[in-house]
Amino acid sequence: MGAGQQDKESLKKYIRIALVTFVTFCCCTLFFFVIYRYHGFAVYWQKLMKILQPIIIGFIVAYLINPVMVFIEKHLMLFFEPRMKSKKKAKKVARSIGTAGALLFLLLIIFLLLDMMIPELIKSVQNMMVSLPAEVNSFSAWINETLAEDSQLADMLGSSLVKVTNVLENFLQDHLLPQVNTYIASITSGVISAVKVLFNFIIGLIIAVYVLMSKESFIGQGKKLVYTIFPAKFGNHIVKMVRISNEMFGGFINGKILDSAIIGVICYIGLVIMRMPYSLLVAVIVGVTNVIPFFGPYVGAVPSVILIALADPIKGLYFLIFILVLQQIDGNIIGPKILGNSTGLSSFWVVFAILVGGGLFGFMGMLLGVPTFAVIYYLIREVTAWILRKRKLPENTVDYIRMQDVDPSTGKLRYEQKE
Repeated sequence: MGAGQQDKESLKKYIRIALVTFVTFCCCTLFFFVIYRYHGFAVYWQKLMKILQPIIIGFIVAYLINPVMVFIEKHLMLFFEPRMKSKKKAKKVARSIGTAGALLFLLLIIFLLLDMMIPELIKSVQNMMVSLPAEVNSFSAWINETLAEDSQLADMLGSSLVKVTNVLENFLQDHLLPQVNTYIASITSGVISAVKVLFNFIIGLIIAVYVLMSKESFIGQGKKLVYTIFPAKFGNHIVKMVRISNEMFGGFINGKILDSAIIGVICYIGLVIMRMPYSLLVAVIVGVTNVIPFFGPYVGAVPSVILIALADPIKGLYFLIFILVLQQIDGNIIGPKILGNSTGLSSFWVVFAILVGGGLFGFMGMLLGVPTFAVIYYLIREVTAWILRKRKLPENTVDYIRMQDVDPSTGKLRYEQKE
């Protein structure tokens, strides 16, 4: 090896060390800033998230509709490749049509959901407005009849009504009326925020198109950056980790969406057969909330039971029994069939991930907490296994359940002696 070649290798080595040092310094500085300047960091973080919201939406949308795009592109390539001179041109045309088709598929789903929910909501409100006066009159008649039979109860109720009236008057005068301007400002702010979210979503769809059209380029740039900063061996581990994370996230999210869609359809068919009120609205609520692991079925069942019980208490009870049976079928048959063991987590860690994710990041944390924790769990498991292999210790957890300690001289596990 010549002197020039040695100088190049030394330069690469020093550049790599400098980059790793710089990244480590940045991470340490960021960690210190987060710990000791949390409130200031939170303000800047929220501001940054607002700025990046369209880009984040774009990448999320691209990730979700990528399987649809791949499916369309794969089948179009069979048609275009034999009919075009260049495979590159055929792929470009297939990619363009596949991206457009995937985007239209997403918009169609959103339109169908809104088309199903909005008319049902309007119909539900109208039915409640029609039935409410009759219910109030019936309740008033029952009250009057009861009070006519019991004068002592009438006097007690009369004094209670006077107290309640005074409380309501004080609330209106002291709290509600002075805060009218604040409420109007809050409503206006909410409308403006909704418009901003809609605008960011539209920009996000445009970004999603660019991401899907150039996804191989983005992946290539990411790999190049990894191997620029880290040695080949460590870079291989990072690439492998990202690939496994993608498989976990993709398998879990796509499987959960498919599972929820099936549950929503089965729920709708069951409600129609049982002649339940608000069948479509309830089925959509059950299907959408079922996306949340573990707690989702209960989150969707509670408002649905209340909604049906307001129209017919007996049918509300029937629905409760039906939804419990449906969730058992989903948890024991449909879910395992679709998702399998995609995360590799026990029930305890699933609940842990949902609670922590939901507490920190709300709904998105509940949805993505399980696959995120699954990736962290996998990483810890791989690092633990690697360390144990180096120390020539067993990797199986079962071997450590009844162990007492490790023999320093032999490096082997010593177990409790049975009496």
